[in-house]
Amino acid sequence: MTSAAQKLVAHLDAHFSDFLSYWQSHMYIADNDKYIDHVMHNGIAMFQLVKDTLLHSASNRENIEQLAYKIAKERAETNMSIGEFVYNTNLGRRLVIKYALQSTLSIEELLPLIDEINCVFDQFLFYAVTKYSELKEAELREKNLFITQSHKDRLTLLGQMSSSFVHEFRNPLTAIIGFIQLLKFEHPGLPYLDIIDHELQQLKFRISQFLHASRKEIVESEKEIFSLLQLFEEIIEFLYASIVDGDVKISVSIDPSIHIFAYKDQLRQVFINILLNSIEAVKEKAKPRCIYIDACRQDKSVYIKITNNGPPIPEELVQTIFEPFFTTKKLGTGIGLYICKKIIEDHGGQITCTSNEQMTSFSIRLPT
Repeated sequence: MTSAAQKLVAHLDAHFSDFLSYWQSHMYIADNDKYIDHVMHNGIAMFQLVKDTLLHSASNRENIEQLAYKIAKERAETNMSIGEFVYNTNLGRRLVIKYALQSTLSIEELLPLIDEINCVFDQFLFYAVTKYSELKEAELREKNLFITQSHKDRLTLLGQMSSSFVHEFRNPLTAIIGFIQLLKFEHPGLPYLDIIDHELQQLKFRISQFLHASRKEIVESEKEIFSLLQLFEEIIEFLYASIVDGDVKISVSIDPSIHIFAYKDQLRQVFINILLNSIEAVKEKAKPRCIYIDACRQDKSVYIKITNNGPPIPEELVQTIFEPFFTTKKLGTGIGLYICKKIIEDHGGQITCTSNEQMTSFSIRLPT
């Protein structure tokens, strides 16, 4: 005796050419799809899976999964939208059910069979879309890895270039600074020498920034114990011209007993960089322009905070300001804060930034 499933399969086979013709003319497929010749074959294979499932009334999961993975791989390789594939699959589902409803089977016989048909298509779409997503995520990870490696290669090349030609700048600069000191000693009344000396020291500082960026580690002197307050006093004196020019008020609150064992020149570079950035920031607002320097000791760490009342840094940028080559300045290099972070971390410390409408703060933790 012929079962309902056999009758339905026979009915679908009888109308298969009509089904296939309609599906082919109404599906979405790009003309440049390199697997365009496979689409019809895949549709026929899916139709066969539906018939096999109906006839055997058993799970055809392995074959469904195998076909789904094959098609997902083809869709991923074509770099086409997964939406087209889902639409074409559901178009096939609708047509199969449409022709099933036109059979002579009663509704009671059809309902469980249609449920099986839907189950086949649901499983197929689940496996195909899941596999497609996995393949695309793997492709994205590979691209990101390539971009990251290219970025590292660029940093390496920059380091090699800068450590070569910037070092060549440093030699004559050191000689010029030396002769300026001699002139100041022999002709103390000669005008403009202090200004020239200050600008040369600023240039020397910028060159040191590039040298720190171009090498993994630069240790020009031994670690030493020094007063944190005294270091900031020296820095403020060094930046005096910039502070006066910006009409900035600097407030210092540092316990004189705080001493740090570190590379003094490197930390000087960090604090100068942050203070210069802070001075530039507060110059963008009306007076009062204030910078606050606070430090305290807690357990075996020193906590330093440099705060300014300049414009806020947008929240989405706060997380990226320590990345190399990131800058919001028109003429910025984007390496200053990157070097600050590197130096602090090389000392076993940590640097973070917070910003709101009232204040922007750079917080530094260093081991004593």
